[in-house]
Amino acid sequence: MQEEYIKLIFGLKLKQIRTSKDLSLFKLSKLTGLSKSYLNEIEKGKKYPKTDKIVALADAFEVPYDELVSLKLDKNLAPVAEILQSNLLQEIPLDIFGIEERDLIEIISNAPMKVNAFISTLIEIGNNYNLTKESFFLASLRSFQEANDNYFPEIEKAAKNFLREYMVDADECVSNESIEEILKEEYHYTIAYKDFNDFGFKDLAKLRSIFIKEKKLLYINITSDKDQQRFILAKELGYNYLNLTERLYTFSWASFETFDQLLNNFYASYFAGALLLPEEKLLEDMRELFNLEEHDLSKFQEILGKYTESPETIYQRMTNLLPKHFNIRDLFFLRLSTKKGSNSFKLTKELHLNQQQSPQANETDEHYCRRWVSLNVLKKLETEEDDFHETSAQISIYPYNNNQKYYVISSGTKDPFNPDYLRSVTIGVLYKSAQRKIKFMNDSSIPIREVAVTCENCGMKDCSERAAEPLRFEKDIRNKRLNVIINDFIKEQSKLEISN
Repeated sequence: MQEEYIKLIFGLKLKQIRTSKDLSLFKLSKLTGLSKSYLNEIEKGKKYPKTDKIVALADAFEVPYDELVSLKLDKNLAPVAEILQSNLLQEIPLDIFGIEERDLIEIISNAPMKVNAFISTLIEIGNNYNLTKESFFLASLRSFQEANDNYFPEIEKAAKNFLREYMVDADECVSNESIEEILKEEYHYTIAYKDFNDFGFKDLAKLRSIFIKEKKLLYINITSDKDQQRFILAKELGYNYLNLTERLYTFSWASFETFDQLLNNFYASYFAGALLLPEEKLLEDMRELFNLEEHDLSKFQEILGKYTESPETIYQRMTNLLPKHFNIRDLFFLRLSTKKGSNSFKLTKELHLNQQQSPQANETDEHYCRRWVSLNVLKKLETEEDDFHETSAQISIYPYNNNQKYYVISSGTKDPFNPDYLRSVTIGVLYKSAQRKIKFMNDSSIPIREVAVTCENCGMKDCSERAAEPLRFEKDIRNKRLNVIINDFIKEQSKLEISN
């Protein structure tokens, strides 16, 4: 990359000096004796001239040789140089989107000033919203999932091959004991169930597992329930069976250094879901559920109880299968968290397939709409101390977002590692694309509610659930009204000028 960087910087400087002196490539060619095509290749960062040719260019520009070969750019191109000199291009997962590094370099060389302005804008936005490299990588992963409809046939096939290879009974769910045995015998794991409070670090108690690579030692927090332990074990199988070497070592992860770590964590998790909720089995249950004429949440909860007590595992798995097997591609997945007694909610995970559906996470601490079913299940759960699960559904209409209409189902659970916290997981499917495939969605007994994304951007009047004033919505309305007045004024003035 260093060689590419040097060529590109020289090309940028050459083009910058040439244009500042109002020289065309043709004129520069005449002054230096270098062909126009050769100069063009240099400016695009494809070639680096030999010493005698650099001397000719320096003489033509009337600038010192050392200044021309220096890697220092002026302030106008400094952000571009900073990006190119850093490891950012190597860190961006270009390959998963079918983009080569060379493509970006050529774009930069073709329009450096515009790219510089764009980069500067991104930096400013990132600073304003306190966006981190982790945020960028997570957004990249979501885009990768969305580009593939969140369905990965090679991992589905790997999970099926594993079940056949290890002769796991297809009629029963994979047990914790069978996974443990395979990890120990095939991959030489040592598995220890420990109370993480005993490790002497308060923050470790919040983790579900820690993997010690050098010893192939897997610590599992004994406070996690059986389903959580099963998923942890299945995920370790995923890392090994898929030969994913660059990985994360804790669950849940605290941080990551590279995109590959994050991507492999996703692959291993996907494998775990495909192993514990086999494609054909779950499809059969989903088809049976979707053929029901009446909306009956108990039937959905039966599916939960059949495979796992973790709603998130089921919801995530459904996002894999809905686009592929039911052609339902307009959907979203959300995970929200809140502290008991708090009126603050944090959207900790999201996925949008086919389009950027509402609702979406915001980075400005605006108040999420209190009419969301995903927030209401948390409120209900807080008052029903003995219930581990709270499931609810509604049809949500977004009147201020093109009247989008979704069937939304949400399950709330208590956080076993943070007893003061509650969380909900939610799936929403676009009504018009799913109503023929999911028959019970036409049941008139399903509650219908108008919702918004945030209170700050909501135009509903007399909303009893409102948590904040609609400041951003009112500002947008004022600006639109002003634009109409300005346009009308200009039209009237134009008529007067023509008539005179």
